[in-house]
Amino acid sequence: MTAQDSLLSKYITIFLVVSGYWIVSISTVFMNKTLLSHIELDAPMFINFSQTVVTALICYGKKVLSILYPNRFSFPEANIWDSHVMRQILPVSIMFTCMIATNNLCLKYVSVAFYYIGRSLTTIFNVLLTYIILGERTSKRCMLCCAIIVVGFWLGVDEEHFSGSLSVAGTIFGIVGSFSLSLFSILTKKVLPKIDGEIWLLQYANNVYASILFLPIIFLTGEVQVVLNYPRLTDLFFWTILIGGGLCGFMIGFFTSLQIKFTSALTHNISGTAKACAQTVLATYWYQETKSFMWWFSNLIILVASAGYARIKQLDMEQQHRQSPTYTKV
Repeated sequence: MTAQDSLLSKYITIFLVVSGYWIVSISTVFMNKTLLSHIELDAPMFINFSQTVVTALICYGKKVLSILYPNRFSFPEANIWDSHVMRQILPVSIMFTCMIATNNLCLKYVSVAFYYIGRSLTTIFNVLLTYIILGERTSKRCMLCCAIIVVGFWLGVDEEHFSGSLSVAGTIFGIVGSFSLSLFSILTKKVLPKIDGEIWLLQYANNVYASILFLPIIFLTGEVQVVLNYPRLTDLFFWTILIGGGLCGFMIGFFTSLQIKFTSALTHNISGTAKACAQTVLATYWYQETKSFMWWFSNLIILVASAGYARIKQLDMEQQHRQSPTYTKV
């Protein structure tokens, strides 16, 4: 295979991974919104728990198949209960748990359309955490883009408040969700090389650990009684949506890890922002919502500033590469 063919193959792989992430992620948001708002089950932590359990069972099923049919299936041999593996993965799993919990809580209180604005500060937190954790500085041009994103976020929140549909709780959960996503992405990129890039192992461990972490939260928030007293607990539609949400949760976790592996934590966050923009347009059409010009303008500000940040960051990285001692001009 020539270098050009190899590069083309790489770009095709990245395109398929990013496209898969978009499709699965948008489907997951709409399905979770149905679970959280349209079937009247006030138990967001139980919904999170059910999704992590479904994903953990899928991973365990593949592990069993790899034992029964080693020539057809493979699964990492590492034991997720090994102390060394737990020390490596548990911090990522804690942030994974926090991320999906706050994301669903945000989605519970806000519309799918506002969900994009509510979680638009991911890039801001990515800059801050990259500096704090990795010691990497950001150029002034990138900082300017971050400032513009904050302006877009503030304008969107103000417009939501003006229309009378602002949820303070949903906005706060959106901010915490942005922080969690940024930290999860950075920790994932940092941990994957330590476990030989084994996405299935990380996916399995994340969801097993998260399922355990959700149990005390479910009991403490009183969701056990809510679920047991739910009148549609035996409905086929309820279980179809619940299990479907779990399958989507598995797929989005898998594609998230793939996207971070084949690109970067930054690219994953930017891809998520662009995906959320498409999701916003689709949501306003699906739920027949009418938004003001300034509300749409706030979305445009965030999108353009995020795209500008990604482009400037790319140029900065290319310049650093050219200035490195190992760089050879062709």
